[in-house]
Amino acid sequence: MYASVGDQLLVHGRIVGQHDRIAQIVEVLGANGSPPFRVRFEDGHEAIMSPGPDAVVRPVLRNPE
Repeated sequence: MYASVGDQLLVHGRIVGQHDRIAQIVEVLGANGSPPFRVRFEDGHEAIMSPGPDAVVRPVLRNPE
């Protein structure tokens, strides 16, 4: 899994009734875009995560220059 600052991390709920959570990647701590990532959730909570198979990176569309 690879990501860039500004991408979104979608973490799927693990049990029935648990909602998916979306976080914005604010810092990439691994080499060449690999985990761990510092993320900020919608409620402002920040965490350092090494996402598992229940997470997906949603790349942000960037303008080519």
